[in-house]
Amino acid sequence: MTTMQIIFLVTYLVVQLIEYFLQYLNLYHIRKYGDQVPPEFEGVIDVNALVKTRNYTVDNMKLDFLSDGISIALQLVFIFGGWLSIYNSWILSLSSSFIIQGLLFFAILGAIKFLISIPFDIYETFYLEEKYGFNTKTISLWITDSIKSIIISLILFGLIGSAAFWIIQHNQTTWWIWTWLFFMIISLFMMYISPYVLEPLFNKFTPLDDDDELSTRLRALMANAGLSISRVFKIDASRRSKHSNAYFTGIGRVKRIVLYDTLLDLMSHNEILAVLAHEAGHWKKKHILKHIVVAQILGLVSIFIGYQILASGLLIGYFQIIQSSFFANLYLLFFLSSIISFLQTPLMSIWSRKHEWEADRFATRLIGNSHDLATALQKLSKDNLSNLHPHPWFAKIYYSHPPVIERLKKLL
Repeated sequence: MTTMQIIFLVTYLVVQLIEYFLQYLNLYHIRKYGDQVPPEFEGVIDVNALVKTRNYTVDNMKLDFLSDGISIALQLVFIFGGWLSIYNSWILSLSSSFIIQGLLFFAILGAIKFLISIPFDIYETFYLEEKYGFNTKTISLWITDSIKSIIISLILFGLIGSAAFWIIQHNQTTWWIWTWLFFMIISLFMMYISPYVLEPLFNKFTPLDDDDELSTRLRALMANAGLSISRVFKIDASRRSKHSNAYFTGIGRVKRIVLYDTLLDLMSHNEILAVLAHEAGHWKKKHILKHIVVAQILGLVSIFIGYQILASGLLIGYFQIIQSSFFANLYLLFFLSSIISFLQTPLMSIWSRKHEWEADRFATRLIGNSHDLATALQKLSKDNLSNLHPHPWFAKIYYSHPPVIERLKKLL
């Protein structure tokens, strides 16, 4: 290996070791304190339920350790073992078309990654989730979902990838700005059409009757918040899992509310209203818009820096790629960007948690009390076996939401 390869490898491994150390701290913390009932959950959860929660969290973390470890090891062998150069030369020999080369380069790698993930997905779905009473998905449904996902991914990648590679091929010096603009438009377009085109391919959406008490109260609550609700839907989430959730969809002032059928069985109407009041807080405080704007600004800066690095050709030289290609260069850039993204993670987490606090405050003002949101969070945490004892360092770096205990302390 060259000196620069060693520097890149050591830097990457240091980042990975820091991440694994933080995960180990989190694992140690829940093993030590996971059977202790917090004051905020007195009378809501017992020791047996907490032990089940601890075991569920530990089992999932062990699976993540294994799957991430294998993925990291394979990627390092692929890059530093010389296989990337061999693979790149093979791809270039298959076609003289820049667009076809790009599609093949990333599609085959994506297919390999998908195949490697299958055993872990099956184990998680049909062993871990089954073991803890969450899984309701049948083998046939899992296969159907997988086939649908593959077809959708291939169609989207084929269309979007072809367009992106065409832009790059025909704009040698300005492709970075046009590619950024293209992906920004695509991401906004997907946010708009996904609720109407993609999500119904996997779930059945049933409108709540307009004269239904919950639907009527939801519309009135959102009207008080200055939001117009086009429809309120229930989805058949229980066909796949017993986990509970609810969310808003839509761009602009008019929104759709989607409720998991499991949530309707779990919570009272007041608690559901409180959860959706929290989501309304995100819209009224323009958190979604702020995240989109910041993401696009960071994307523009990143793609400009990436363009400069790619144009220099340094990565191809550092990693001794025999045949220079844009795609091998881009793959190496993605690999190195994972190091920088780790440094960005805690800053984005802090910003996201700030927004969650603001949404909690908005919800309590909108519904006139903090009790309903607090009991909703208690039920969600208990029902989903959420970790009530994350290590403080792990939570500060990775948690996009404040730990539920901290939220309950303020609400109660």
